[in-house]
Amino acid sequence: MRILIVGSGGREHAIAWALAKNEQVERVNFSGHNGGAFGKLVNAELADNSAESLLEFMEKEPIDLVVVGPEQPLSEGLVDTLKSHGCAVFGPEKAAARLESSKAFAKSFMEKYGIPTARYLECRSLQDARAALKQFDYPLVLKADGLCAGKGVSICQDEAEAERTLNEIFVEKIFGSEGSAVVIEEYLRGFEASLLCFVSGTRIYPFDTAMDYKKVLEGDLGPNTGGVGCVSPNPYWTGALDAQSDEILRKIEQGLEAERLGFGGILFIGYLVQDGRLYVLEFNTRFGDPESEVLLPRLQSDLLENIQQAMSGEPVRLDFDKSHCLTAVLFSRGYPKAYQKGFEITGVESLDPEIILFHNGTKREAGRLLTNGGRVLSVTALGATLAQARRRVYANVEKLRFDNRAFRKDIGARKA
Repeated sequence: MRILIVGSGGREHAIAWALAKNEQVERVNFSGHNGGAFGKLVNAELADNSAESLLEFMEKEPIDLVVVGPEQPLSEGLVDTLKSHGCAVFGPEKAAARLESSKAFAKSFMEKYGIPTARYLECRSLQDARAALKQFDYPLVLKADGLCAGKGVSICQDEAEAERTLNEIFVEKIFGSEGSAVVIEEYLRGFEASLLCFVSGTRIYPFDTAMDYKKVLEGDLGPNTGGVGCVSPNPYWTGALDAQSDEILRKIEQGLEAERLGFGGILFIGYLVQDGRLYVLEFNTRFGDPESEVLLPRLQSDLLENIQQAMSGEPVRLDFDKSHCLTAVLFSRGYPKAYQKGFEITGVESLDPEIILFHNGTKREAGRLLTNGGRVLSVTALGATLAQARRRVYANVEKLRFDNRAFRKDIGARKA
């Protein structure tokens, strides 16, 4: 079997790594370039992730399955187009992908089907948004409606900050058409939890739990990122939360069925736990990053078989081992804002055998491995305990070197 993965970052590397374990898999192609590609993993080096580029590639290289990694192609209807050309594709059609691509649509879905979430108002003009601010206390959350490359969410501490943010969205139009509407939310206090699920038609089959670290600095300080570390299972998850989550999943299933939004793919649920209660912060309709880098190493069932089960509308038979997994992301200093790239990476060959290294933003050029993104490498390890996995990761982080290297030192450190 030959597989094409749309995307080439750390998430896609983890997916390819897991798929390659299946003996039936002959080759896994990244649509772009991943510096960790070797063996069964091959870089297709396509110009972009458009349907035209993918279909042109598949005319020359027979592909049995397409797995879509990033959110942007899903929101643009890539799955719909590829399916219309007879391709087998894992991922939601454009209608279901709106659960991620439109924050207003997602909040409306949650409200309609009784899914607990923060109180919100949707506004489609600067005037309406300014008036709506008076109905919330500070801090509050402002979300531009679209994907906005993951940069459309702001936590505003006071009215002045909220006014500045609204002006950027509606007047300066920093997000273009993706900022044509905003969602204003009450601010919830607590800790976040990540839950990936397979969606098979309208039925949902959850993975084990995970917890990612979004802030760039130790102590959860600094700007939000795409995620600079992750652990699985979530050390703060309880049986009571599990029961609440199961109830939420049933409500989501009801909504998917009623709205005819079933698909074969992934639903990522971003939870927030406040005073022992679960609230849904967001939906994503693809594998999480860096959650995939800690969940897939613990997956004992075969990922390809699980994907095929979901695409066929069958029950997805997931199995996770009892180990703990931790990943710490090495990133370029300056990320998530301006950063430099193109620096040589050394030390990969000296890593301990138990380390799994996922490449987020790297490239191979003239025999050298170079940085090629904000997030560069995910250093990952399993352990019988979280503490053991943490020791293994941080003992090896120091072996990897490149100019402007940065990382958080507190991934997996238990809070008091």
